[in-house]
Amino acid sequence: MCHCPIRCCQYRPVPPFSFQSLQCCTCTYGPPRIPIYRRQLPPCRSLFRKFFLRGDIPISRYFGPKASQQFIKWHVPPEKLDFQRYLPLFFDGLCETTFPYREFARNGIRDMIAVAKEKQLLCCLPMLILPAKRALNTKDPDVIIATLRALQQLVQAGPWIGPALVPYYRQLLPIPNLFRDCNVNIGDQIDFQGGNRVGDVIDVTLQMLERHGGPDAYLNIKYMVPTYESCVLNR
Repeated sequence: MCHCPIRCCQYRPVPPFSFQSLQCCTCTYGPPRIPIYRRQLPPCRSLFRKFFLRGDIPISRYFGPKASQQFIKWHVPPEKLDFQRYLPLFFDGLCETTFPYREFARNGIRDMIAVAKEKQLLCCLPMLILPAKRALNTKDPDVIIATLRALQQLVQAGPWIGPALVPYYRQLLPIPNLFRDCNVNIGDQIDFQGGNRVGDVIDVTLQMLERHGGPDAYLNIKYMVPTYESCVLNR
């Protein structure tokens, strides 16, 4: 509030709820904005890049006749690898955004899950949660989409993997709950991205988790994503 005899002074911004706010010629400023959608890339390189540069991961770039379909050349068949050692490393590389480590990690996860047995995936499932959570917490839309598609492939690999993944929804679903409404309403125009938006991939992932997660999946998803509606009960 200004009590000057001549209204020619300039208001001085001061913190709210302070003694300065009771002074003359002052105005309080609002609280700072919280950048909840800002990307938070990891400060250091991932373990996947470290082990790859050291030569501990038996892969290299494939330059054969099917290079457009196959990116990785496996020096050891992926079905003969120790899944408890290598699959968490590939999941740790999901947070990579630089070429070629990003493609190595994503294609490696796809190839290993495609040839893995369900028992092998169940044994290493608890070790995949922390790297997947770290990748989701980067809040990078491209990294979030890659992580969710890896979870989709993981859930479809066997009938017992979905129920085993239900106790970890509290670690995996906060970021999808935050980005679920980050979609674009284009009206009657054509969507050329074709399901590559974050909101669409999140909806498909939640529906897949509910279908393969057993009877307790919907309640756990609803607890973490309150706006989600069941795709099984509401047919």
